[in-house]
Amino acid sequence: MKENAEKEKIALVTGASKGIGKAITLKLASMGIKVAINYNSSKDDAKETADKIIANGGSAIILKADVSNYDEVQEIIKEVDSTWGPIDILVNNAGIISDNLLVRMSIEEWAKVINTNLNGTFYCTRSVLRNMLKNRWGRIINIGSVVGLRGNIGQANYAASKAAIIGFTKALAKEVAARNITVNTVTPGYINTETVDILPQKLKDHILTHIPQQQFGEKEDIAHIVGFLASQESNYITGQTISVDGGLAI
Repeated sequence: MKENAEKEKIALVTGASKGIGKAITLKLASMGIKVAINYNSSKDDAKETADKIIANGGSAIILKADVSNYDEVQEIIKEVDSTWGPIDILVNNAGIISDNLLVRMSIEEWAKVINTNLNGTFYCTRSVLRNMLKNRWGRIINIGSVVGLRGNIGQANYAASKAAIIGFTKALAKEVAARNITVNTVTPGYINTETVDILPQKLKDHILTHIPQQQFGEKEDIAHIVGFLASQESNYITGQTISVDGGLAI
């Protein structure tokens, strides 16, 4: 049996108040994992998710932080540590979009997406890694995007941030593999979330023509693979990019 296998696991999920992050949080909690729910602005949604987990016999806390701010990240890591102990599972889910054609894209639109999506992933991972190395067990799961594989018009900043996360994953996986820490990226395609819901129907119909399964995914499709990657069963999987996109990236 791997070291640390019997310890009750502690997870931090960033951007976890709604959408894919919420689904991941509920999945991990259903596996008996204590879950720290990070949010930036949606406190009520985060609290509702935590209350649901607690009502079902699980353990959850909510933590406010902008992951693009290193000091705020440090504060929530300390809070988890003082409440439960060191984090075993990190899901870097927090992300934003600020779309524009590159010729019109402002410095601010570029920077805020890179700072949240890429720098936030670095800040959170760096902050939990030392204890994972010490404990010789860890799961780091980064949420990328099919856009990081295929690109998309008007999303040069977002595509760059998500493509960079794939390189980050591969490099870190090599650094920490000998300590029984796995690092993987999940790249969702078009998932039924608020972001997709607001798209014009004509655009949705066009997108569907490029998806071999001819349907959008569900939040739970992402949550299930994250749950697997967070578990003992995924011990021999690291440095991988796993697409959950109905075949869009083929």
